[in-house]
Amino acid sequence: MSRVIIIGAGGVGNVVAKKCAQNDAVFTEVLIATRTVSKADRIVAEIREHLPGSRTTFTTASVDADSVPALVQLFSSFRPELVINVALPYQDLSIMDACLETGVHYLDTANYEPLDVAKFEYSWQWAYRERFEQAGLMALLGCGFDPGATGVFTAHHAKHHFREIHELDIVDCNNGNHGKAFATNFNPEINIREITANGRYWQDGEWIETKPLEISQDIYYPKVATRRSFVLYHEELESLVLNFPSIRRARFWMTFGESYIRHLNVLEGIGMTSIVPIDFRGQKVAPIEFLKAVLPAPESLAANYTGQTCIGVQARGTGHDGAEKVHFVYNVCDHAETFREVQAQGVSYTTGVPAMIGAMLMLQGTWKKAGVYNVEEFDPDPFIAAMNEWGLPVDELSGIQLVRD
Repeated sequence: MSRVIIIGAGGVGNVVAKKCAQNDAVFTEVLIATRTVSKADRIVAEIREHLPGSRTTFTTASVDADSVPALVQLFSSFRPELVINVALPYQDLSIMDACLETGVHYLDTANYEPLDVAKFEYSWQWAYRERFEQAGLMALLGCGFDPGATGVFTAHHAKHHFREIHELDIVDCNNGNHGKAFATNFNPEINIREITANGRYWQDGEWIETKPLEISQDIYYPKVATRRSFVLYHEELESLVLNFPSIRRARFWMTFGESYIRHLNVLEGIGMTSIVPIDFRGQKVAPIEFLKAVLPAPESLAANYTGQTCIGVQARGTGHDGAEKVHFVYNVCDHAETFREVQAQGVSYTTGVPAMIGAMLMLQGTWKKAGVYNVEEFDPDPFIAAMNEWGLPVDELSGIQLVRD
């Protein structure tokens, strides 16, 4: 019997809400809050159409997630036990502040980043640890897929397969086709900021910086395809090398097609990916914000999306028996199947389902501890069991090195 607020009504918010509706034994009352309340209303209408048997009660509200007073007013009125934040990463800290002021637990899927700097790190949110501990509240950071399930997979490696993990490679393949000339699978502004930033990976106790998309290799993604994959920096690397100090090298790889890269190169070359505001007809506008406005919304891609995603974690190191080993834990998700289930494409689904699972484990007390935590700091077994139950089956592959040195 739990009251929850979901902040955000985009593609991921849609999935979180519908998975909560499916899991009505845990989520009894849900409020979807967003700046444009009509988007939340549309999700609720689809829930009533596609999940008429759900016992979860849904309401909606408009809120400015940048405003702590507005959030405090909303939280105080609805009195949730937990807030699931699937809004923009710029709003993480204001939502965490409101949770502290009103005594509400917190969960998000992406780390905070400043609006005016493309910088991905947990320092701002980790600084809240003492305040959440003193308040007796829990904040769970990065509980999507990557970050999120990738941290759980790493913890699974450490618990069940390795005495020490020495090398970690997180791989993310979207082998889908949405039929658009150029579109991003999640928030265009966040996606493009991430890809056009310099890459980084962990090597022997320090961060090695690379140019954007400088390092690549062909990687085989089981049950899906072999795809050219590129090293990016992703925030879970920061917490994983801290929580698993035996790791000597940690990298994150993501696939991009040639057409996507060509379009991105042109947009970057003419300045459309810049986050620095320019004067336009008397207003300050960041070019990337204008680009976001003209690109297809990620949730609009779902109806005609085909193909699969494959996201996993390869670990190399010393097994519990003392022998060297390599092991891969992964999930394959089908875009068409997720659309049939929750009217969403697979990238939104793979983020939204883990957010619901993390919230469920917190509400049930399975994962519950005052403070600010990343997912790999908890027992991975109940999370993986829930992934198998709620639509993201987990597979494992032993003894085959998919990512090369």
